[in-house]
Amino acid sequence: MLQIYNKLTNQKEEFIPINPGKVGMYVCGPTVYDHCHLGHGRGYVSMDIIRKYLEYSGYEVRYIMNYTDVGHLTDNSEDGEDKIQKKAKKEKIDPLEVAAYYIRSCEEDFQALNIKPATFYPRPTKYIDKMIDFTQRLIEKGFAYESEGSVYFSVEKFPAYGQLSGRKTEELSAGARVEVNTAKKNPLDFALWIKARPEHLLKWNSPWSVGYPGWHIECSVMSCDLLGENTFDIHGGGNENAFPHNENEIAQSEALTDQKMANFWVLWNMVNVEGKKMGKSLGNFTTIKDALKKYNPSVIRLWIASSHYRSVMDYSEKSLSQAQKNLEKISKFVNHLEVKLTENNISNENPPAIDFDYYQEKFTEAMADDFNTPLALSLIYDLIGHFNKLETENKLTPLDFKNALSFWNKVNSVFSFDLQMSQERKIPAEIIKLAQAREEARKNKNFREADNLRDKLKEKGYEIEDTDKGFKINKN
Repeated sequence: MLQIYNKLTNQKEEFIPINPGKVGMYVCGPTVYDHCHLGHGRGYVSMDIIRKYLEYSGYEVRYIMNYTDVGHLTDNSEDGEDKIQKKAKKEKIDPLEVAAYYIRSCEEDFQALNIKPATFYPRPTKYIDKMIDFTQRLIEKGFAYESEGSVYFSVEKFPAYGQLSGRKTEELSAGARVEVNTAKKNPLDFALWIKARPEHLLKWNSPWSVGYPGWHIECSVMSCDLLGENTFDIHGGGNENAFPHNENEIAQSEALTDQKMANFWVLWNMVNVEGKKMGKSLGNFTTIKDALKKYNPSVIRLWIASSHYRSVMDYSEKSLSQAQKNLEKISKFVNHLEVKLTENNISNENPPAIDFDYYQEKFTEAMADDFNTPLALSLIYDLIGHFNKLETENKLTPLDFKNALSFWNKVNSVFSFDLQMSQERKIPAEIIKLAQAREEARKNKNFREADNLRDKLKEKGYEIEDTDKGFKINKN
């Protein structure tokens, strides 16, 4: 039974998909005005592992991640400057060129980190008409109003406001700064459409003004379009955006559809540097590209998986170095399994010494407990230690090697580590099958067939070395 921590209720709940066998998942993507940093990497690798575990469990996952290419203003305010436009002015290029450049950069990072491509990557600039329609419908339902060319969502019309963040409207009102935007009826109201200043570059015609969409409405519109105007299963994102971004998403989506937006809100935690959140605004970030200059991509994936997605991670060279050592440990183990399996024909005559059903069960238990990747990894390290001990004591059978590799391949379909393998183990499955068929022919005293198979292997660039323990494959 899969249990997921739901930020909406602040407790673990049994995951039951809305449609049997299928999962609809929307993840808030990056605002593309700079290269992604390790804080982004932590979030999107975590979501990738969650997605892959759902697929491992047999679900078909429709995975949506947007690229925010308009509407995210500096300081997350409504009267700041668009982050992409600010970058465009600095670089003296068109804002959409900025977005396109950093989307390509993000794609490069995600590919390097072995993050599976999303089903769709929507961009707000492609959804302007749908955002205008969404806003108009909210006005017609009485949840939004136009004022001085901008359109605002009326928070007081949505009594459930604050359900995700746990913030009450009374407390928010009491703590609000002196309101400088006189266009709003209430300081807590937030923009759905913003009238553009003359110097604003990204702007479109609307019934209310020449302007641009508010940041929060973008995810609501794109998730409705790609997952339907119904409740979907999982909404992912960073917990620093629970308020106001995710809170406002819920308000406008549920006001429009009269349905719950998402059943589960799965939010990852931040990466800290010396006690402070890693972020572009603080300038204390390490880009994924810079990290990849020093570390194998799978070292970074393992570093991320070594912490639970809801826990705060501390970035340090020490923690990444430890991840590198752990990856080398796993690589050495799997490499050893591969080499051993090329040396001997696998026979089912002797029962295995290790109960791999136990390890499979424990892996599932760990991952089914809110995707507990640190516990799942500790199980792998435990297996390596146990396996090495039994091998030293000469208690393993060929089936143990075969089962260990099979178990690893299943687990790694979730973790997606590209291991640092030696050239010795890179022997194609076709060659191994030919060698095993030759060994079987020798056992049956069919020496002509054995010689023919040896010749075939030689033609393909491999030699067979017969030993008293079986055979060994060598590449010419």
